[in-house]
Amino acid sequence: MHRIYNFSAGPAVLPVQVLQEASKGVLEINNSGMSILEVSHRGKDYEEIHHETTERLLRVLGLSAETHTALFLGGGASMQFAMLPMNFLSKEQTADYINTGEWSSKAIKDAKRFGNVNVAGSSEDSLFSVLPTQFNFTTGARYVHITTNNTIEGTEFFPMPYTAGVPLVADCSSDIFAVNRDHHQFDLMYAGAQKNAGPAGVTMVIARKVFLETATEDLPPMLSYKTHAKADSLYNTPPAFSIYVVGLVLKWIEEQGGLGKLEARNRHKAALIYDALDSYPDVYEPAVKNIAHRSLMNITFRLRDKGREKQFLEGAEAKNMQGLKGHRSVGGFRASVYNAFPEDGCEALAEYLKSFVHTA
Repeated sequence: MHRIYNFSAGPAVLPVQVLQEASKGVLEINNSGMSILEVSHRGKDYEEIHHETTERLLRVLGLSAETHTALFLGGGASMQFAMLPMNFLSKEQTADYINTGEWSSKAIKDAKRFGNVNVAGSSEDSLFSVLPTQFNFTTGARYVHITTNNTIEGTEFFPMPYTAGVPLVADCSSDIFAVNRDHHQFDLMYAGAQKNAGPAGVTMVIARKVFLETATEDLPPMLSYKTHAKADSLYNTPPAFSIYVVGLVLKWIEEQGGLGKLEARNRHKAALIYDALDSYPDVYEPAVKNIAHRSLMNITFRLRDKGREKQFLEGAEAKNMQGLKGHRSVGGFRASVYNAFPEDGCEALAEYLKSFVHTA
């Protein structure tokens, strides 16, 4: 099987053993005579997969089913930009949002449709090249929203801002399962699967039950967290295949030794690339100068000589490295090195960065 080094930001690289197992499931699942794409979401073959994946998700995050609920929804993380305030914010209430990039900006825009939004911290004046460190939180805010990792800009929170007891909500789409955080600090987390957790098509929402109980009741059922929680994410036909693959990824994570092992590996992988970039400041310009703010998942950089960008990409592709072009909104380059991205791919990029310096 031919495999390139896929640096794409998402949909992103998946573990090979997960792909191999999933390919078997596409043909037949559980000796049922049916593909995972064909089985009924009400049948025992799928329900077993569904509930096992829910249990494994909470276990990997170090959470208990007694205190937290895990949901599998459609619509991507972008749906959560509206669904979250729709469920928890009213016109009379204020939610605090921390603005660290394009995705948090979109979340802020959607939240303003449903209630008052206070931008408690922002790094927009630096073009989101750093993280804000000073916050103006609202007393009695409904919740504080944060984007833990910014895929376009290349920044990532490690310690979370202190919210003084106000519920903390996080978009963890691009670093869920990549950092060994204390996930009890979040009252609600959401994440699209297609970066670190599985294929596109399913979004995970993990909520503290006491926080979920405060969600509004008067909503269309498909947009209500309570509806999906009561039905164990089976209110309607779920994205069964995507959930199945998420379950396989979670199993793989446990086999790797859990989040602590993965974070250590991710730090090593990212350091290989950052060290190469920092070694040649006359050639490369890392987008995030502050080392403490640099993402482990999305390494963003530019060439000092923009006229060599095409040459850089062509040289990378010749070495089986694809997906390095930066997001269209910021340009430059981006190396996305999620959990499943192999260490030898990071070594290959680091060596290419060094060799490119001496290319005419």
